[in-house]
Amino acid sequence: MTFRPLARRALLLLLAALPSLAADRPHILWLTSEDHGIEMGCYGDALARTPNVDALAAKGMIFRRAWSVHPVCAPARTAIISGLYAQSSGGLHMRSMVSLGAGQRMYPQFLREAGYYATNNSKEDYNLRKPEGVWDDSSAQAHWRNRPAGKPFFAIFNSTKSHESQIRTRPHRAITDPARVRVPAYHPDTPEVRQDWAQYYDKVSEADADAGARLRELEAAGLADDTIVFYYGDHGSGMPRSKRWPSNSGLHVPMVVHFPAKWRHLAPKEYQPGGRSDRLVSFVDLAPTVLSLAGVKPPAWMQGHAFAGEHQVAGPAFLHGARGRMDERMDAVRSVTDGRYVYLRNFHPHVSQGQRVDYQFQTPTTRVWRERFDAGQATEAQSLFWRTPKAPEELYDLQGDPDEVRNLAGSAAHRAILERLRAEMRGHAERVRDLGFLPEGEIHSRAAGTTPYDFARDEARFPFARIYAAADLASGLDPAATPRLVELLADADSAVRHWAALGLLMRGPGAVNAAVSPLREALRDGSRLVRVVAAQALAQDGPPAELAGALAALRELLPPAQNGFFVSTSALAAVEALGAKAAPLHAVVRTMSPQGPAPDARYDSYIPRQIANLTGAPVAEPDGEGARKAKGRRKNAKD
Repeated sequence: MTFRPLARRALLLLLAALPSLAADRPHILWLTSEDHGIEMGCYGDALARTPNVDALAAKGMIFRRAWSVHPVCAPARTAIISGLYAQSSGGLHMRSMVSLGAGQRMYPQFLREAGYYATNNSKEDYNLRKPEGVWDDSSAQAHWRNRPAGKPFFAIFNSTKSHESQIRTRPHRAITDPARVRVPAYHPDTPEVRQDWAQYYDKVSEADADAGARLRELEAAGLADDTIVFYYGDHGSGMPRSKRWPSNSGLHVPMVVHFPAKWRHLAPKEYQPGGRSDRLVSFVDLAPTVLSLAGVKPPAWMQGHAFAGEHQVAGPAFLHGARGRMDERMDAVRSVTDGRYVYLRNFHPHVSQGQRVDYQFQTPTTRVWRERFDAGQATEAQSLFWRTPKAPEELYDLQGDPDEVRNLAGSAAHRAILERLRAEMRGHAERVRDLGFLPEGEIHSRAAGTTPYDFARDEARFPFARIYAAADLASGLDPAATPRLVELLADADSAVRHWAALGLLMRGPGAVNAAVSPLREALRDGSRLVRVVAAQALAQDGPPAELAGALAALRELLPPAQNGFFVSTSALAAVEALGAKAAPLHAVVRTMSPQGPAPDARYDSYIPRQIANLTGAPVAEPDGEGARKAKGRRKNAKD
């Protein structure tokens, strides 16, 4: 008989308490923009017109050394939403798809449990399967003003105005004078390049205007004094050799934070209005930081460092970056910086920085740059982007070489710095259990019954040290390593054998001809991914008598219906790399169905594009509901 009055009283007390609960926690607003670096007034760029973010920085603080961790949107957002490096969760490769580890959640889920109304307007584009209940609203209509009365909010608004696609959209009403832009040393100084850079500056101004509109909404609602604001870009500029490349030019981003007086006690310890911080911060720090601001202790599995809030910790001594597959083009690069020096380790030195990613080649700068290189008109600095093999190791001093074009890896004077950063890169890969050292298909096959993150911590399933040692040996390009690589072709682990075959392929005719018999044996390897590499090596650099057998092996491995996505895409890449030598297979490719088993519909566009690249004939994407959904996602989630 007393239940209803008591329940009513409890409800009234809870409702009365909600405004005070909200008052005890800050509102948090993230303003994000796409494909632009630190070309902003508040970062000292005199050509930039960014008054809104400049004003935010004048009363807030900028981080001078912020890195994205991944130089393209999908893996970068994967790191943000999870607090994990994408090579640790398994979501490194562009538009791939994996599941989070057991017990792991996306950071908005923690915020919602803590009472926040969490919204995202509107891009997601994660390489992680999204659990139920991540956002209160994630759509073009998502807005903090839609929250229930009394709730604190966390809101993201993303601007696409500065996206790569916008710097090449014509016609364009030019504002920035192309004659005034600084053309970096790696780009040719041509009218096309200057126009692209000038248009880029104009588009950054438009992104700044979007941020200004959101800040004015906050002011008009009387919430500016109650809201902590972050502004950041998702990776470096959309210009080639920034986007997709994990050097400082591709990872260095603007990050501005403002803490109103009411919430100054939650600010970074070094926070001063109008100040600058030299703390090293990166995107894996964002999830633990926003949880810390909300009063939630970040879970131990998150790999970042909270730089604000009640759970903030000391910053790291290094920042890390990584590049994996970009669309249908495979690569493996790791980078690390201490804030001054940048070290890159190229584990696929046989492919260039400028592999033909179709989306990148739609930018005039990319095309004219490639034309000049092919014509022998590129300078040494401009040639590095296209040349193969890449140097296995690169080291740049940002203080004297901000364009990162003078490789100091061979400098005796910088040997200690190189070794320190190399050791940090290796140690970090082991600490996060970097899954990028597996062929992408094996990330999925080894995860059967579990998740990539979880199996990576099982030494039996993922003997990291052995696999990394094979990758390091293979990609070092030392000819003296050939006998050891031949031995590794017989290793019990398929990833080790894969690296051994790659190492022989990377070294060219000398190594391949010294390993003809074991490579021929590898055409029957239990791993079809190993077979692909062995076939390419024998066809490319083996004795003429080996060509027919190698092409026969590739022919068998091409169809995705029989081999699955990862084997088929690897075989297609091998056929393309072989050029005229693989001409007998072009007719097979032309009539090949692109349909076959794949982990997710996000992969569906890659094989059709590879077929079109090889044959010049457009191929329809696979049919089916999964393909239609993926096509819709791609429309809303530009590269």
